Amino acid sequence: MSEITKPAPSPADVAHLARPKHQAETPSAPLAPVVPAIEVTGAQALVLALEAVGADTVFGIPGGAILPAYDPMLDSKKVRHILVRHEQGAGHAAEGYASATGKVGVCMATSGPGATNLVTAIADAHMDSVPIVAITGQVSSGSIGSDAFQEADIRGITMPITKHNYLVTDPAKIAQAVAEAFHVASTGRPGPVLVDISKDALQATTTFSWPPQIDLPGYRPVTRPHGKQIREAARLIAAARRPVLYVGGGVIRARASEQLRELVELTQIPVTTTLMARGTIPDSNPLNLGMPGMHGTVAAVTSLQKADLIIALGARFDDRVTGQLSTFAPHAKVIHADIDPAEISKNRVADVPIVGDVGEVISELIEQIHADREAAVPGTRSWDFAEWREQVNGWKQTFPLGYTDTDDGTLSPQYVISRIGELTGPEGTYVAGVGQHQMWAAQFVQYERPNAWLNSGGLGTMGYAVPAAMGAKVAEPERTVWAIDGDGCFQMTNQELATCVINNIPVKVAIINNSSLGMVRQWQTLFYNERYSNTDLQPMQQRVPDFVKLAEAYGCLGLRAETPEEVDAVIKQALETNDRPVVIDFVVHRDAMVWPMVPAGVSNDMILAARDEAPVWEREE
Repeated sequence: MSEITKPAPSPADVAHLARPKHQAETPSAPLAPVVPAIEVTGAQALVLALEAVGADTVFGIPGGAILPAYDPMLDSKKVRHILVRHEQGAGHAAEGYASATGKVGVCMATSGPGATNLVTAIADAHMDSVPIVAITGQVSSGSIGSDAFQEADIRGITMPITKHNYLVTDPAKIAQAVAEAFHVASTGRPGPVLVDISKDALQATTTFSWPPQIDLPGYRPVTRPHGKQIREAARLIAAARRPVLYVGGGVIRARASEQLRELVELTQIPVTTTLMARGTIPDSNPLNLGMPGMHGTVAAVTSLQKADLIIALGARFDDRVTGQLSTFAPHAKVIHADIDPAEISKNRVADVPIVGDVGEVISELIEQIHADREAAVPGTRSWDFAEWREQVNGWKQTFPLGYTDTDDGTLSPQYVISRIGELTGPEGTYVAGVGQHQMWAAQFVQYERPNAWLNSGGLGTMGYAVPAAMGAKVAEPERTVWAIDGDGCFQMTNQELATCVINNIPVKVAIINNSSLGMVRQWQTLFYNERYSNTDLQPMQQRVPDFVKLAEAYGCLGLRAETPEEVDAVIKQALETNDRPVVIDFVVHRDAMVWPMVPAGVSNDMILAARDEAPVWEREE
């Protein structure tokens, strides 16, 4: 493969190649008009391909193997590159961008350690079905396998955590790999795709034309559900007495919230929304029981346990929802709809399995229900769930989410997070790290729209919040974006504050600072006789670091609140500051706990509404 020295057409010179905006938002749309072949480098082909698939932002860091791609990117007027401070930050920023909009997020890194630093974010995207494309440089093709400087088999490393991945050593195949990667990432069950490109392929001369020939034998995601299964699902719903809608993040990814709301309005069936599905149904809807699972509401957990029918939509019966699987919803039949056939009956056997896009499943189910109701015999009791709704609402009223104020005047973290949500409102975007603050943010912010809540659900990645909030703010700059983070999580990726300052990305960061790894400390309190092994991050009398000074060193506005009286003032000041990022150090009570709670590995029947306080249910004979 030869190298070229003469200038080739820049991305700006062929701007007409870019896909129209409406096509960028529609994965099934044609990629771009036919463009005759032009002579370019592989690196230029990469940038032109990114433009053509509608990518407008890349989060990354250059290095030796990927360096050829950075030269033509400098000329692109369609692709904005944001220089992050760590590759993990690039990956999470791409996730935040994708989760906020549904568009494919893009991150870029060099070979070896640059690529391996992306692995956590790629695994996170895989677990939460986030559509991202990770582009990495690789050592020259002749050196692959020789343990060359900064060589790592990133394709092999990421094979279990990507939908698909590529090693491209032929410059003529770069455009095809990019086109296929975006298609695979955004269709079917969304997820991450890796494109690893050797340095010599980026440097060599090739021809670029668009669109390339896509060759994906066997990749045919089923989107249309089978009519027989829809009819059977409608029959089971009509016959049920205690049905519950168990809604997962797949409804968010499918952009099917409107269809879901129509189904709920039509059937008046109570709804539980998983951690990944918060906002799919407005919290203000009286049929919304909240979040099920380990830290779910008593009403949501109990309704699933007592149900005679569970309608699972885009959910995967995760262990954090089911608790001890053998005791989960023992009396319920299951309708399970999912785009990924591998998820159906993986954990809980489905009585009615439905493979298809959950939006299409819900739409067809609505049509079938209307048809069945019109054909129903007058006076029958089908579709009458009033008694069940009354019972479920009783649990909701008896065991509402709440917390007890501290008796020493220190801040309650739940109060802080509640006030952030109340003062910001439903149009804000809330991004959480992992741990106690994540659960409190899921519980005590009222979510009224999809994509208002972003978090690391399946992988539980500390360090997710700040870079993901950065990506969400880039994607939707008009929205107020909060990173609600713990002091442990924040210290893993806070260097991305520099990225935010330099690139004018004014996120707002609320550090829920309890001077410890809070969720681990909670478990040590409850299950390890209060033996706090390696969970204290700093002595309470010291500030290591001083988060206000740290924020100021990065060029942010740094604020602190230590009493309830100070909370509203600092939140309002943050909301009024939009010329730079804001970091607020909320010094909260150290021993606050997340309730309700189902201890790991036990039945959901063992839910605790508070410490040593379990609901008492009448035994069913």
